[in-house]
Amino acid sequence: MTESVAPLRVHVISETARIAKETGVHTAFVDCVNLLRDSPDFEVIVNGEGWGDVLHSHTYGPYFLWKGLRYRGRRVFTAHVIPDSARGSFPLWRLLLPAIRWYLRGIYSYADVCVAVSPVVADSIRALGAKTEIIEIFSFVDEDRFHPSAELRAAGRKRLSVPEDAFVVLGVGTIEGRKGVEDFIDVAQACPEALFVWVGGRPFGAMTEGIARINRRIRRATENVRFAGLFDLEEMPLAYNAADLFLFPSLQENCPVAPLEAAACGLPVIYKDIPEYRQLYRLPYLKARDTAEFTALTRRMIQDRAYFEEGCRISRELLGQFSKGAVRAQLLDLYREVHALSARQTS
Repeated sequence: MTESVAPLRVHVISETARIAKETGVHTAFVDCVNLLRDSPDFEVIVNGEGWGDVLHSHTYGPYFLWKGLRYRGRRVFTAHVIPDSARGSFPLWRLLLPAIRWYLRGIYSYADVCVAVSPVVADSIRALGAKTEIIEIFSFVDEDRFHPSAELRAAGRKRLSVPEDAFVVLGVGTIEGRKGVEDFIDVAQACPEALFVWVGGRPFGAMTEGIARINRRIRRATENVRFAGLFDLEEMPLAYNAADLFLFPSLQENCPVAPLEAAACGLPVIYKDIPEYRQLYRLPYLKARDTAEFTALTRRMIQDRAYFEEGCRISRELLGQFSKGAVRAQLLDLYREVHALSARQTS
């Protein structure tokens, strides 16, 4: 008779449950919780009282430091951000960078295992000299939530007040310099035949880099640009399905979930050509070096149906690298290893 194995109790925490819910980090946290809850191998505690076998944090604030006190030897931290993530995100980021490096090195070292969501993140943790074990586990996309749907397309276009015959180009992210919002506006100005919609807000308010400059650009933007504000995570499938093309002009990323969600909803995705993606993606992806290339590719998507279909195919194939099942198996192995090692050290 096979002996049953008790499920691991995993305590998953994230300060984004209280602030910054519109960020990709919060989406990754919610997806992680749902992923674990879908498996009989896990019992999940979320941001609550009570204790688990392993602590897994997605954020690096005081809540992680406090909760982690009782999880010595069993602390797992997913590193979604690195020091370079501050570039173009906060005012005076250049002056703050030494302090950010010092703080993140301490956070990484506080964790017994750091989950790096991309090779660039793993390299950054090592470069800082953090004393921690590093394992690479990519972000994933929940294709049960994000999928193509004619019904969601109709509802999304109604939500955004978009005509059915419009070609809609979507951008998603916080409205800050690092996310390439100004490039998005420039492409829109060069492509008056399409409607450009940006979904996202400013979770850090006045502390957002370039807030005055970007506000001026928004006020002066052409009529074919709309800023739709924040959408709850549950509403994001509406936004993606309402669009025809997804632009991701962000200047720095690690393992972004927005373009994966867009791809899962059937959209072709055009990325900014940055070094991070060359290390992250194993298959080809559409990319542009500058506004001129974004504009040329966008126009070709509008005018050339065969090229549009090719873009959709590329998106579908790229998703295979970020499957839910593979990530669940990696997390299970990680949690079991951490828990077993801690038990041996305390016995």
